[in-house]
Amino acid sequence: MCAGPWPMRHNADMNEPLSPHSPDVRDPGAAHPFTRLTPECVLDALDSVLAQTGVRTDGRLLSLNSYENRVYQVGVEDGPPVVAKFYRPHRWSDGAILEEHAFVAELVEAEIPAVAARSIDGKTLHAFDGFRFAVFERRGGRAPELDRRDTLEWMGRFIGRIHAVGKRKPYVERPTLDIAAFGYEPREFLLSHDFLPPELRASYEAAVDLALEGVERAFEAAGEVAHLRLHGDCHASNVLWTDAGPHFVDFDDSRMGPAIQDLWLLLPGSRPDASRALTDLLAGYEDFCEFEPRELHLIEALRTLRLIHYAAWLARRWDDPAFPAAFPWFNTQRYWEERVLELREQIGAMQEGPLWPV
Repeated sequence: MCAGPWPMRHNADMNEPLSPHSPDVRDPGAAHPFTRLTPECVLDALDSVLAQTGVRTDGRLLSLNSYENRVYQVGVEDGPPVVAKFYRPHRWSDGAILEEHAFVAELVEAEIPAVAARSIDGKTLHAFDGFRFAVFERRGGRAPELDRRDTLEWMGRFIGRIHAVGKRKPYVERPTLDIAAFGYEPREFLLSHDFLPPELRASYEAAVDLALEGVERAFEAAGEVAHLRLHGDCHASNVLWTDAGPHFVDFDDSRMGPAIQDLWLLLPGSRPDASRALTDLLAGYEDFCEFEPRELHLIEALRTLRLIHYAAWLARRWDDPAFPAAFPWFNTQRYWEERVLELREQIGAMQEGPLWPV
C-alpha cells in the first residue's frame, strides 16, 4: 500500500512544461495525493506489471527532475533500469493519456527517435492503488548544442518529421493551445486568488491585459493557420542528443496547435540570433513539412502566453510539497515585480512584429 510522505530531490528549472489549466479536483484540506507515493509504493507498482514480463525491480530508485508528474529511474534485476512516470491525479483523462501514447507510438513506427511508453500485456497505461503510471526505456544523452547550425538543421528535420505525422489526424481527447486556455483563464486564476501582493495587483492587471491585447492582434495578423498534433513543449531539456542525433522525450504536454510552437522554444533571445537560428531550423524542417510564414506573427504571442501560464501553473501547484521546495523564489514581492516587467517587455516585443517580413 502507498502511505506516508517521503523526501525527494528537486532542482528548479525554468523550462518546466506547460501544464493543465484545471486545478486538482479534490478536498483542499486533504494531503496532496503524491504524499502517498512512497518508494515502496513505486516499487510495488512496477513489480505489479513487470512481473508479467518475468522480471522484478531490485530496490534501486532514483527520483528524476519532474514536478508536474513524478518520474523515477527504477533498477531491474538482471537488466537495464527503466523509467516510470506516475501521472498527476485529475490532470488528464485515461483517454487523453492513451492518445498521447498512441501518437508517440506512431512516431516510433515512422522511425522517428521518440521514447514511447512500453506496452506490457497489451497496455501502456497501468494503475496501482489509485495512481496511474507508464513505463519507458531509459535513454541517455546530452543537451543539444543549439549554437551550432548543423545541430539546428538536424533538429529541424526531426521536428518536420514529427509534424508530418502529426498532420495525419487530429487529437480528440487532448486540448488545443489557444488564448483562452493559456492566457485569459490563467489571468483570471491569478487575479481571483491571493497570490499577487496588493500593491502590485493593479500594475500586473494592467500589464497582463495589454499583453493579451497584443496576443489577440498577433493571432489576427497570422490569420487562419493549421493546427496539428505537437510535441507541445519542445525545449532543449526535452531533447536528448547522442552521436546518432536527437531523440525526443516527454510528450506529456502534447496537444493541437500551430507548428511554430515546437520551433520557437529552441530560439535564442535576441532578434538577430533568433532569426539566424530559425533559418537553420527551417532549412531542415522544410525537407519534410511545409512551413506557413504567417505563423511568424505568433512567436512573441506564444512566448507571452507561456509566461502568463507558467505563473498560474506554479500558483495552482503550490499545495504540492514539491513546488515550494523546488521554486522558493515564487510568490515573493520580487517575483511579481519581475513578472510585471516581463509582460511590459513582451508588449514591446509583440509590437516589433515578426522576425522577417511576411
